[in-house]
Amino acid sequence: MEIDCGLPCLERSDSTIERCCAGHAGTPVRAGVQAAKWYATIDIANAFFSIPLAAECRPQFAFTWRGVQYTWNRLPQGWKHSPTICHGLIQAALEKGEAPEHLQYIDDIIVWGNTAMEVFEKGEKIIQILLKAGFAIKKSKVKGPAREISFWE
Repeated sequence: MEIDCGLPCLERSDSTIERCCAGHAGTPVRAGVQAAKWYATIDIANAFFSIPLAAECRPQFAFTWRGVQYTWNRLPQGWKHSPTICHGLIQAALEKGEAPEHLQYIDDIIVWGNTAMEVFEKGEKIIQILLKAGFAIKKSKVKGPAREISFWE
């Protein structure tokens, strides 16, 4: 399955695309996170490169190196809209899969709860949703359940 990233009309540089951001409405959730006793984090492995570009979008990402022209066939990390697109696609997958309460920032996700088992089950549900959506999860990128978590290390 290819994703067109909403770019089929793009004919010039990325400065022609309306600016947007990968934000979240986390304020109401913050109290729940702070009151929790257990946490886990999930960092999706190579998330941008998990998102294929539709064939008609690829010429817009062409570049030349040592006299040879190449183009990306996956969402490039250096493009200013890649974080927003990645965040939105992950968010859509989690919403479609009815993920438990969590906070997400691009490809980083945190879940919380009152017991280690509750957090483990929430994390497992989110991992299964992400795997089904085509994202890769490395065990080394999953931290917890633990009483304390360092997020965005």
